[in-house]
Amino acid sequence: MGPLRTSPRTSDTQTNLNKYAKTARASSTTVIGQYSTSFGLAARLLDSRVRTPVRTIYALVRIADEIVDGAASEAGVPVHEQRQLLDELELETERAIVRGYSTNLVVHAFAATARESGIDSSLIGPFFASMRRDLDPAPFTAEGVAEYIYGSAEVIGLMCLRCFVQDSPRTAAELAVLEEGARHLGAAFQKINFLRDLSCDREELGRNYFPGIDPLNLTDAEKTVILDDIDADLAIASGVLPMLPPGCRRAVTAAQGLFTRLSHRLRSTPADQLLRARIRVPDGEKLMIALNATLGRGAWKR
Repeated sequence: MGPLRTSPRTSDTQTNLNKYAKTARASSTTVIGQYSTSFGLAARLLDSRVRTPVRTIYALVRIADEIVDGAASEAGVPVHEQRQLLDELELETERAIVRGYSTNLVVHAFAATARESGIDSSLIGPFFASMRRDLDPAPFTAEGVAEYIYGSAEVIGLMCLRCFVQDSPRTAAELAVLEEGARHLGAAFQKINFLRDLSCDREELGRNYFPGIDPLNLTDAEKTVILDDIDADLAIASGVLPMLPPGCRRAVTAAQGLFTRLSHRLRSTPADQLLRARIRVPDGEKLMIALNATLGRGAWKR
């Protein structure tokens, strides 16, 4: 006969839950540290109050992305099972927000952030819809790309914005302006990554996010049109930066500066070279961009 077990006291239960939540948040930080040096650099500029919630958002995004673009396929998981895994991850995320617990540490951390900041299915649903779209071999239309960018990038900006303004109430008009800026910044980030990953997306994944353009025969004129559109997004987002709370303004400014610099480097790179090398910003320039943002000097200027 084993020892008698008594029901845990409320304080003990809370201590266990707090320890679990702390572990969950740490797991999100580990995920981000392994996958994104650029994001990690910008995240360190966030105020501690918003740094961890933002990391939990990007960790969930990373896990979902690995299902459709990385580890799952390398493990030999067929496409129909990848789709099932995405469905299960979305369902577990929604359930965790309601119940306040998940056996998946990354989901548990994200769910806590969602409950505290008001992230709901209106943002979560479009994200997972875009992830599922990556498993569909059908060619993109212009409308389809716009929907994909909204779900895969713009809603991430909106999720982060909810964390940013959680303790900084705004009027409906102010919030609308901030949301427009967040959406345009997310869109710019995604379009730049599309351009940087032209060859990989087309040859390895069979995707083309630029309908009407042959990515393997991209011309300089076509590249210029794409970058003009990106720079218009970046300009709109830049105009909103002063409205952001101080605790996140430096980090968003640094991210804006990094992608502005990427846009400049892409513009100066011949189109045919984009198919042979992924354009990057050297670490020294990244640090200078972060320093400028910390000192309040704004985005990178040519």
